[in-house]
Amino acid sequence: MAEESSQAIADLPTGEPIPSSSPPPSSKKPSPLPLRALLAAAPSNIDAFLAHLHRCLQTPSGIDTVLLFLCYTSRFNSAALTSLSQSLLRRSARELIALAFTLPPRTTVLFSVPGKSPGKSAAAELALLLAGRLKSLASLISELRMMMRLWGLLGMYFWGKGLANKLLAARQAKVTTDGGEKTGDDAAAAPKESPLVTAVAWTQWLSCVVFQALENGAYLSSKGVLGWSPQAQARAYSIGTKAWGVYVAVELGRLAAEIVAKRRAAREPSVSAADAESAKTELVGLRTEFVRNAAWAPLILHWSSEKGLVSDMTVGLLGSIPGVMQMRRLWRETA
Repeated sequence: MAEESSQAIADLPTGEPIPSSSPPPSSKKPSPLPLRALLAAAPSNIDAFLAHLHRCLQTPSGIDTVLLFLCYTSRFNSAALTSLSQSLLRRSARELIALAFTLPPRTTVLFSVPGKSPGKSAAAELALLLAGRLKSLASLISELRMMMRLWGLLGMYFWGKGLANKLLAARQAKVTTDGGEKTGDDAAAAPKESPLVTAVAWTQWLSCVVFQALENGAYLSSKGVLGWSPQAQARAYSIGTKAWGVYVAVELGRLAAEIVAKRRAAREPSVSAADAESAKTELVGLRTEFVRNAAWAPLILHWSSEKGLVSDMTVGLLGSIPGVMQMRRLWRETA
């Protein structure tokens, strides 16, 4: 529910100084690294990867991002492997039926089940086994993330406290300004927000509180900690998902408004080249955030409906979009 993309690591600049004139291209192809050198460098590469992953797991948000990435990519790959194995089995069955029709009439066909299935059947069996493992992993990670969100209401409290303090400060500034007691510097330092911005912030906070409270109650009831019935749990999950949908819808509207405003600001004739470049960079970030949040929209509709709307593969694919985007951003920020 939270989090942006960045350029791929391979696309980042190397930091090398740019030569004033490019040398002529060499016709000699670079020789590939010998296998011994690659094997010798493997331990240091693995160590660097593990150190980077360790840095990603230093914060709760980093842990959730890694788990989000693993959860939905595992779910998508599980569904894809299941579909592939079923396709292989159907093809084998069609080939077997076609072969049976070519036999003479009154021919007895005997089927045997060998210990190890050859060819396509063995591949389908392996794909089904791996799909089951990945599905179990995705379910375990999903429950782990839900357990980690049990503390989410504590963060909601401080989020709401910050909004309330900001609102009280704005009202106090208005009162002192109307009384003529505020200096020019104090008036400039006073926080100023439009009523629309304030309403957006409070709407998002309230929707997140409803979502987190209902999810916590339903999850704890499923473990026997609270006494909600299974019907009440299902209803709580549905209403909580719709509350999260309110947050996502408001966030999409806010991001769309910011994108339009930044685009207009970048086209102003009075804008300097540096400011225009900065606005373009901000636009990329805003569009990335918009795509990340938009990927959740069909999933929210799917989860809030009684029978669901999309397949498990689609759920994994759509969930992998924010997962990959957030993981790339985290990987870049912890480099």
